[in-house]
This record gives sequence, C-alpha cells and structure tokens, in this order.
Amino acid sequence: MAGSDENYLGMIRPSNIQGGLRAGNVKFTAGIGQNRRALSTINRNIVGAPPYPCAINNRSGLPEKNEVPNKNLTLPVHRPITRKYAAQMAGKPQQPLLEETKQPVQPFLYPRESEDCTIIDVDDYKATGDFPVPMFVQHTEAMLEEIYRMDKEVEMEDIEEEEPIVDIDNTDKKNPLAVVEYIDDIYAYYKKAERSSCVSPNYMAQQFDINERMRGILIDWLIEVHYKFELMEETLYLTVNLIDRFLEVQPVVRKKLQLVGVTAMLLACKYEEVSVPVVEDLILISDKAYSRKEVLEMEKLMVNTLQFNLTVPTPYVFMRRFLKAAQSDKKLELLSFYIIELCLVEYEMLKFPPSLLAAAAIFTAECTLCGSKQWSKTSQRHTNYTEDQLLECSKMMAIFHQKAGSGKLTGVHRKYSTSKYGYAAKSEPAHFLLDDGTFHD
Repeated sequence: MAGSDENYLGMIRPSNIQGGLRAGNVKFTAGIGQNRRALSTINRNIVGAPPYPCAINNRSGLPEKNEVPNKNLTLPVHRPITRKYAAQMAGKPQQPLLEETKQPVQPFLYPRESEDCTIIDVDDYKATGDFPVPMFVQHTEAMLEEIYRMDKEVEMEDIEEEEPIVDIDNTDKKNPLAVVEYIDDIYAYYKKAERSSCVSPNYMAQQFDINERMRGILIDWLIEVHYKFELMEETLYLTVNLIDRFLEVQPVVRKKLQLVGVTAMLLACKYEEVSVPVVEDLILISDKAYSRKEVLEMEKLMVNTLQFNLTVPTPYVFMRRFLKAAQSDKKLELLSFYIIELCLVEYEMLKFPPSLLAAAAIFTAECTLCGSKQWSKTSQRHTNYTEDQLLECSKMMAIFHQKAGSGKLTGVHRKYSTSKYGYAAKSEPAHFLLDDGTFHD
C-alpha cells in the first residue's frame, strides 16, 4: 500500500521507538515495549551498513499515482531511515525537504556508505499487536515459507541419488570375441528379428490330432534327452522353436509327433553342436519307434517347410545378455534358466516374445532370491522392459515354480534338483508376486 502511514511504520522497528512521537497530525503510540531507545541515539549505536539493502517500497520518496499527499505530514514517505531523517524525526533542524527534492534522485539499490538503515524483521511485527501487519510483510512470510519448502525438496533429492547405469561391456573392450563395438546393434537386430521367429499363441487350434498337452509331454521328454546327451543350452531352445514353427504350418498326426521332436533336435544339433549325435542314437533314445529313413524324410520335410531358416533369436541369446546386465552370479543364473525352462513346456507362454521371457525369468529369479522386487536401471536399459511390463509374465512364472515337481511333467524339476545345477529347483518360489490376487492356482 504505497504512500500509506502503515507502510511507513513498517520501515521502523518497534524496538527502536520510545515514547510518543508526533509528526504533523500523525502520532506514534508509545509503550510498545520495554528498554526502548530514542531515535537520536540510532546513529551512535548502529555500526556500518547492513550487508543487504533495506526494504523500500517507493525509492523516489514521491507520492504514488492518484495519492493525495498529507500536507500536515512533515516527514518523508517511503525513504530509508538515515542519519538525516533520524535527526529530523528527533527534532533537530534540517534543511527544508522541498529543497532536497530538487536534487536529482539517484536509484537506491544498496545502502551507501554514508547512510545507515534498519533491517525489517518479520518477527517484530508478530511480537506486537498495536498495528496491523502490513501487506508486504505477509508476502515476505509466504515467500520465506516457499523458499524453505524448496530447500527441503532439494535436500531430499540430494539424499535420494539416482541409480547409475553400469557399463557392462567395460571389462570386455579388449576381448575381440565380445564385439563390444557393435554388440548393441546385434541385440537391436535380435529384437526386430524375434517377431518373425514367434508363432501364433493359438496355432494348436489348426491341428486336428494333437493338442497343447501332447506338446508339453514331448518337450518335457526332449529336455531329459538333451540333459542325457549333455548338449549345449542353445540346442534345446532352438529345438523347441523349430517344433512350434513347424507345427504351426504343418498338420501332424499324434503317432508322428515324437518323430517331429527327434528330427528337430537333430537339426538343432547340426546347427549348434560341434559333435552331433548320430541318427542311430536318436532312434535308440526313442525306443526304436522310427527308422532311419523316416527320420531323414522328416528332416527334409521340416527344413523345406521352414525354408531353411534356422537362424532365429531364441530366449537363450537374450538370457546371456540380460544376465550380464543384471551382473548375475552363478546362483541367479541357474535359477533364471530353471524358471525359463519351466516355461518351455507351457503352451500358454507362447504369447510372450523370447526377449520378454528372458527378462521376466531373470526378474522372477531376482525376486525369488531377494524376497522383494529387484529390477535395476541397468537391466531396464539393456532389456528395454520396465518392471510393470514384466509383471504379468513374472507372475505366471511364479505359479509354474510353485507347481513344479507336483504334476506329471517333472523333467525340468528333476534336472535342476541335481548338484550340477545347484539344486535350483529346491528354491522357495516368490509367493509375494501373487499377493495381489491377479492369478490363482
């Protein structure tokens, strides 16, 4: 409220007023507090200028627009309290104010060395109730409260430091086999190519003589064959991929389904293994249900149906990269592979792409070992999946983990119940993932 008497009172500390002071028709009430000092003693008690400017509303000292000046008021309005004005207020003779206003007015930004000023203290206004708190004091209080709140928020942000993203390829820069220079490009290509390697999640509806349960029995048996022959991990995942892609486009009778599985494993061995099992070994493992000729004929039918496209990204290639991003140890690695192999048997998991299956398996394994949800910024960066995107698949994996070993398809459970695989099957499932009731047994 520029030009009002209340604002002028706001320029003076209550603690510096003693007795009654009359200026024209305006009277300042005495008795505000004890131990008051006369204004005439201000110059002797104030040493130096404050390190920051005084609070000033009207720096020029002139009346605001549309304001009627009080002719009876001899004191200047909205000016800092200097020696000159303090002396004038105390009754000492000074030059007329009219002459002073003729001098050029300099903008007052900071106290000049020749002047002293008092500092407005918001608490001084709160300590007395003799006059209302000026509006600019209320604004100052609100501003201080906002600054205090912002400082607290900045402090909290400093405490909660953002998790850094680890350079997982830093230690392999000198390893030519790690192809650090274009490893990210390779996996970006895998993410695009996995779409063509996926099958329809309901392709079994086109088969007239087999169903998803028969598929599960076949793959569970092939997992045991794979374990007995001590084949590479890549071979198992490629075998399952070849079976699904073949069954999606080729009708098969149930008595030939095992032949499809054996032939798919033979092709996967030729693609991945250094030492390939001979056809006779595969016939023997299938209890001589098929002849050599039948196996070779099925092999030709399968590669022609798949147009010789055996190079596809399986969950295994994503598992290796994502485990590196998770900075896994052997225990986490074995548990992750145990969980994802449980999914190979389940037909309903075909709705998830290989990369998501791999990421969800690692996420579920971390939750199982830690007892809480664990998904680092580094894992999210390299998998391109957030925790929310993995939860649906992860909950289904937790259910399979609960049921493992209790049904008829126990090949994976028996495999991972051995010391070679760290007894991963004996780990306690992550029950807390199912607490929201989204899935039920």
